[in-house]
Amino acid sequence: MKLKWVAAAAVAVLGSPAYAQSSVTLYGVVDSGLLYQSTSAASFSPTAKNLGKVYRYKDGGIYASIWGLKGSEDIGGGYHVNFKLQGSFDSGTGKFGLADTPGAVAQFNQFATLGVSGPFGTVNFGRQIVPMAYAMADTDVRAGQYFGSILTAWLGMNQAAGWSGTSTNGPIGALYDSNAIVYESPTFAGVSAALEYAPGGVAGSFQGGTRESAVLKYSNYGLNLRAVYYNGHDTNPGPTTVPTGLANNRLYYLGALYTYHAFSISASYSNGRNPAHANLVNLDLYSAGLGYQFSPAFKLTSGVYYLKDANNSANKSLEVAGGAEYSLSKATLLYGQVGWVNNHGDMTQTITYGQPVAPGLGTTAVMLGIRHYF
Repeated sequence: MKLKWVAAAAVAVLGSPAYAQSSVTLYGVVDSGLLYQSTSAASFSPTAKNLGKVYRYKDGGIYASIWGLKGSEDIGGGYHVNFKLQGSFDSGTGKFGLADTPGAVAQFNQFATLGVSGPFGTVNFGRQIVPMAYAMADTDVRAGQYFGSILTAWLGMNQAAGWSGTSTNGPIGALYDSNAIVYESPTFAGVSAALEYAPGGVAGSFQGGTRESAVLKYSNYGLNLRAVYYNGHDTNPGPTTVPTGLANNRLYYLGALYTYHAFSISASYSNGRNPAHANLVNLDLYSAGLGYQFSPAFKLTSGVYYLKDANNSANKSLEVAGGAEYSLSKATLLYGQVGWVNNHGDMTQTITYGQPVAPGLGTTAVMLGIRHYF
């Protein structure tokens, strides 16, 4: 009997930190749809063969299906300790989303962070979606969706720079960074900033594998403005690459979105290059978008995305996309998407994330789906 009481006391003591948490939330989204595409390919290679039409179940017509845990503890004085664990998964197969290592997946491939927030702003430590990704989505009428948006156009930029699509470690900018430290400032008169630094942890090289970025934001009177600078060292490594600290990933982005009553309009310009070999990778991306909110439950959005190679005028791509979204409830959204892309030269820009198109051909895609939050 005495042993049982000792064991119970030990469990209570060891378990007590869990009860100090002010709140813990389990949350997620399942996004499922049917996709038709007029061409397809086995990879993003500019020499890949056209495998013909494809009709398939597709996860992530708006954004990926995700699940996660997040929590916050009030430690007084307006300060909180926060954590977030979040990963994407394929609702068709149940597989986890990609990690930084080619061909590998990770349970929490989007967020695995611990941080502190307070009057000074917020700082988070760990793997996370980088500030530049939010800045691009904030200034695109299509909101950086997985189908025909600034996100798929930026992925096209990465494909043109040699990204094979088998990992989340791209050669131009980043969607996620591991081992990152991100600070977000408070907002003053609509102005705020986000700063990122990710040490590489490479022995013998202080800059080996490091990332740094800055985002300047303005949001007021219906206007969103974003300016982005991203710089990476030793990004998109091969399986035998030895990190040396080479700065080979740089992105500049300027974007604006203006909303007046039910109308929204957006425009952006970005340049992605390999600063060590700008003669090989130097890409410009232009975008424009228009949207209309018919009611709180129904809206239409459209976007045009033009990608070109500054080193070779024969390499260019034009993408046009539009979509309709209707909220059945606060938790369930129906959507329909249609897109067209025309790639020339070595461009392989896709219409929807994760579904390659045949290079050198015009491709049309249509997707119908449902997105449910829990």
